[in-house]
Amino acid sequence: MITTTTRQHTMRQTLPGRATTRAANSADYQAVLAARLTARDKWILALLHEHRVLTSSQIRDAAFPSGRSTRQRLRELYLWRAVSRFQPFQQLGSAPMHYVLGPAGAAVLAAEHGLEVKDLGYRHDRAMAIAHNQRLTHTVGVADFFTSLIAHARQNTHAARREALTVWWSETRCARHFGDLVIPDAYGRWHTGEHELEFFLEYDTGTESLTKLGRKLLAYARLAETTRIATPVLVWLPTTRRETGARTALTHIHRDLDHPEAVPVATAAAELFDPRSRHPSPAQPVWLPLTTRRGGGATATRCALEDLRYSWPALAPPASTEPGGPEPAGTSERTASPYRLPAPTPIPPPASPNRLARTRS
Repeated sequence: MITTTTRQHTMRQTLPGRATTRAANSADYQAVLAARLTARDKWILALLHEHRVLTSSQIRDAAFPSGRSTRQRLRELYLWRAVSRFQPFQQLGSAPMHYVLGPAGAAVLAAEHGLEVKDLGYRHDRAMAIAHNQRLTHTVGVADFFTSLIAHARQNTHAARREALTVWWSETRCARHFGDLVIPDAYGRWHTGEHELEFFLEYDTGTESLTKLGRKLLAYARLAETTRIATPVLVWLPTTRRETGARTALTHIHRDLDHPEAVPVATAAAELFDPRSRHPSPAQPVWLPLTTRRGGGATATRCALEDLRYSWPALAPPASTEPGGPEPAGTSERTASPYRLPAPTPIPPPASPNRLARTRS
């Protein structure tokens, strides 16, 4: 160190093979990415734009056959600045890598829809700010709920009744459409055979008061009255003890609604998963419908997600959900952004045969 002088500018070099932010936004760099990004890569970028942040394990569950292929492809996307990443602090062990949309990825999404990057409302510093957001664990938890459903559907492709998650809306999109009445944590549709169940998700981490959780049913009742559509509300809780208290608070509000049948409710707890299960999923029989009546309650048994519709026989089937088709009835277009992108389908595009063969080798 004494005999060899180190120049300061050598300490500022970028990572090997990783473009600078300015270069990632150039036309020449976009031309290079055109030959590298697959349909699955672009689907991942759209998913990150919609849901803000996904962990490496969630991306694996949603789109890849193995953890090795996931790590390899995400590293390439990171080096190309299509995605950015961070690793939150964890008291014990190490947290998984968290991924957000990168500058080059935002430019690709904007170009696909004939927009400027600023029209997406994207800024790299804002995208990375989720790393310090107090709702990070909540956002990741909601994504865990839906990516585990995607993984469940991908692993059961040979079942007699094919299952699929056909719609997954983020909290931001829900706020844009329903925010004048209620802001769900997410909106989804679960398809099984010839039937489909649409639902709003309330994801509870145990920090919110149960009274506040129960009073959300009043907002959902106003939404049902405005849209004239009964949409089930699924409440996901961390423990069975928390679920017992939540059901008491929900029952107190639900039985006093003018039209309780317009707000079907079911609860489940993460503690109910079989510890021996390698791939736990909310599609499993962990749901307990809130079947209340005036003057008392009624007993119910836990059922799978696809069987919840039998608990509410008067529930009307949802509208069509073909990709690119109309969005659910009752959405408020007057609150929508003129530049909003369509929600990406939760069904990942298939990988090319050559690439799939390489990842399995």
